Amino acid sequence: QVQLVESGGGLVQAGDSLRLSCAASGRTFGTKTMAWFRQAPGKERQFVAAIRWNDIMTYYSDYVKGRFTVSRDSTKNTVYLQMNSLKPEDTAIYYCALRGPHFTGPEFDSTYPYWGQGTQVTVSS
Repeated sequence: QVQLVESGGGLVQAGDSLRLSCAASGRTFGTKTMAWFRQAPGKERQFVAAIRWNDIMTYYSDYVKGRFTVSRDSTKNTVYLQMNSLKPEDTAIYYCALRGPHFTGPEFDSTYPYWGQGTQVTVSS
């Protein structure tokens, strides 16, 4: 089994920064993609960013491109989401997800079998 544990959420003001972390443990895939999704109250879960573990290819939604950066530390089996210039509309629960090799793009949440418990990010105006 795979366990994902997120940390780093909190309450910040618009324009501030936060860094989320997601540590993976257990039988993680050698070739994998780790992604961040978010879900605001009353809204569907939304893709944020993803990183392909082996070649460090990164993907971003248009909502966060240029403001967020996804990265990974292979020695710690951890993925990070650096969030800059935060906006109130970034307020959501942020979830980390992991999947093995897959033929579809990384933005489809149904393709991820493993999920963390989520961490709340609240951005005040």
